[in-house]
Order: sequence, then structure tokens, then C-alpha cells
Amino acid sequence: MDGKMLARLGAVVFVGVAITATVMELTRKPEEPQVRTLVHERNDTDALRQVLRQCRDMGEAATRDPACLDVWAKARDRFLGQCPKPSQPSGTRTLALEAPTTLFPAEAPAKKESAPAPKNTAPVAQPEPVRPGAH
Repeated sequence: MDGKMLARLGAVVFVGVAITATVMELTRKPEEPQVRTLVHERNDTDALRQVLRQCRDMGEAATRDPACLDVWAKARDRFLGQCPKPSQPSGTRTLALEAPTTLFPAEAPAKKESAPAPKNTAPVAQPEPVRPGAH
């Protein structure tokens, strides 16, 4: 069998497979898409959203309002998927820190006494800067 005959046979087989695949695809019945509706529990979240909006509109005063702090704690727990601990009553709120903490406190820690510096050190002489226009 020579090369031309082998190439023709390969082309015929390829066309036959392509036609078969096309016929199978066209005769297949389309699947019905599955429609699922999501059910939202709106009764609890609507009240929570309303109070959260009121706290948002209060501005900075909301950071000192106990009701807003309580609602924010509930929203945070709901967002993180945490349930309230059994030891905590549902009316307790998360308290904010009294004062912000900083990474660099105002007072530096006391230095430990180190070995005295060597006495033979002399300052290094720096060259004078060159002034423009002066030769």
C-alpha cells in the first residue's frame, strides 16, 4: 500500500467519525435545566438590617451606643458563622478596649549598661564641600 492510498483511507475514516459524532449530537435530547429556588429567612435579618442602618446613620456616636455594639456583635457572629457561647447570655455585648494599643509605647525601656566605648576613637575628618563658583 502506497502513501497516497493510506492518506485517502485515513481521510475517509476521519470524515466518517466526524459525521457520526455530528449525527449523535444533533439527535440527543437537551437536558432540562434544574431550577432551584433559594429560600431566604427574612424575618430575623430584616430587623437586624434595619438596626444596622440606624447605627450607620448615627455616625461616630454609634461607637458608644450599647445597642449598636450589641447588634454589631450579632452581625459579626452571623457573618463568621459563630453561634453564641452557652455561658454567655444573648444580651451581652463585646466590649471595646478602653484605649487603643500601640506598637511603639511612649516610654522607651530602660537601657542595660553596656561595656564602655573604647577611648582611642577619634572623629573622622570629613572633606569640605565644594562651593559652586569657587575655584
